[in-house]
Amino acid sequence: MTEREAWVLLNAAPGVSVRVKHRLVEAAGSAQGAVALGAPTLAELVGQRCARRLWEFLRRVRPAALLEDASRCGAQVVTLADPEYPQALREIPDPPLALYVRGRLPDGVRVAVVGSRNPSPDGEYVARRMAAELATAGVCVVSGLARGIDAAAHRGALEVRGPTVAVLGCGVDVGYPAGHEDLADQVAACGAVVSEYPPGTPPAKHHFPLRNRLISGLSHAVVVVEATLRSGALITADLALEQGREVFAVPGSVLNPRSAGPHRLLREGAGWAESAADVLQALGIAPGPSPQHPVGPLEARVLECLREPRFPDELVGAGLGTAGAVSALLVSLEVRGLVQRLPGGRYVSQVGQQPRAGGCPAEENGARSGFSHRDRTRTP
Repeated sequence: MTEREAWVLLNAAPGVSVRVKHRLVEAAGSAQGAVALGAPTLAELVGQRCARRLWEFLRRVRPAALLEDASRCGAQVVTLADPEYPQALREIPDPPLALYVRGRLPDGVRVAVVGSRNPSPDGEYVARRMAAELATAGVCVVSGLARGIDAAAHRGALEVRGPTVAVLGCGVDVGYPAGHEDLADQVAACGAVVSEYPPGTPPAKHHFPLRNRLISGLSHAVVVVEATLRSGALITADLALEQGREVFAVPGSVLNPRSAGPHRLLREGAGWAESAADVLQALGIAPGPSPQHPVGPLEARVLECLREPRFPDELVGAGLGTAGAVSALLVSLEVRGLVQRLPGGRYVSQVGQQPRAGGCPAEENGARSGFSHRDRTRTP
């Protein structure tokens, strides 16, 4: 067994903390030595019950099988013995012994954008817009592929064709959360989907706090958009501080319970982040130029409709796409400087008077700007 294979095998051992695994390697002098330890020595180091379980696993599982499983799902395995192991993770306490990577970990500056799984519409918008602006400046956006803020951050980066990394609390081949399989594939195509757990490992509650240390560990800074006081995003922020990373928080309405987490961080000295510009300035990075992608036929129709300010759901009602598709279009157009988001959530074109050929479906359908839109409560 090679040293690299020993790292892979020891990493996969269940029921043993990363810290204990590092202690075994230190005691034995190498990963190969740790894997070769006898049951009595293991018992002295980690206790009888843990030693028995670990000894049986190390004798039963072949590292070649773990590498074959990774290859079958299109992942590469990077261990602490490999030069391509991320330097940022080498510097944190208890780095994973091995990583499974679908795609390629981007070089350069990485910023994590995290928050609530149940964000307000404005919180989701802020995450999406911030991620798009960070990616436009060449920053890789890191998050956890969860619903809500995480997914919005990944989508924001993807909408401007920027790099993004998703860190999972399960195997890289496991479709979790359900419905995010396509998003994971898109992330892997533009960046990487990463996990310290072998393929096939199901999600478990105790995996996610461990996953969070990798989100912060891979990043130069962490931005919390919305989070309650019990949110896992605050765990990520606390870990980031322990790892010497910068922490930023997005202020919000005092009427929004999801603002409690960011406000706590701000009181404790986190950086104020109303937009990506605040984060970029603190990191010494110049904002990127507005992406200059050609305007497609659907985007042209949206711009035609936005000669007058409209809400996104008016565009949905006019048949210009689903809520998710319209949101993605608006973020992309806004980052490119083609539309502006107005107070209250309406959007208006910044391109000037658009040709009237074909007309605006919203006008043809008699869609209204509607007092019901303006009257509904919106929390930032």
